[in-house]
Amino acid sequence: MLSSLPNLLTLSRIVAVPAFVALMWDGTWLTSLAAFALFCLAALTDYVDGHLARAHGTVSKLGIFLDPIADKLMVAAVIVMLIHAGAIRGWTVLPALVIILREIAVSGLREFLAGVQVSLPVSKLAKWKTAIQMVALGALILGQSTPGWWPALPAHEVGVALLFLAAALTLVTGWDYLRTGLRHMGAPAPARATARPAGEGA
Repeated sequence: MLSSLPNLLTLSRIVAVPAFVALMWDGTWLTSLAAFALFCLAALTDYVDGHLARAHGTVSKLGIFLDPIADKLMVAAVIVMLIHAGAIRGWTVLPALVIILREIAVSGLREFLAGVQVSLPVSKLAKWKTAIQMVALGALILGQSTPGWWPALPAHEVGVALLFLAAALTLVTGWDYLRTGLRHMGAPAPARATARPAGEGA
């Protein structure tokens, strides 16, 4: 299953993380532009791998395991490097922190629920949160890729606004997931999983 196209696309996002960090490290407009292109490509593979797996009936346990890991690694790396580049600073650090802490909390919650044989389905609102979050991070990267002699683009401002919106949705969806987990934490015996397997966009 590791050699299936959806899983290879997922692995490509993990491999892209150190390349993205290297491109953002110098902070020049040219390397930031290359990082923006790489980020857009990674976001595209996030959609394509899930679509291919469902369309061809090749959804695997490995894919379900790797997909959220790839997403969280990319998001965390982007946020850290945007802070390094100064695109996220001041009050903008707060929504970025909320997003990272939520990802850690949900990962721990999924691990607990897996132990009691309960899967955590992805809500539509969580998918919207993921989409807005990706656009926000992409806009912030794009804002870093504007050279000083080029007319300023509103990409940074758009990115900041969407980052706050994504953080708000992060709190809402995180609370929904926590309530689901709390219902099973007091269960005396493992419950049977009735929900569909968790997919991408959590």
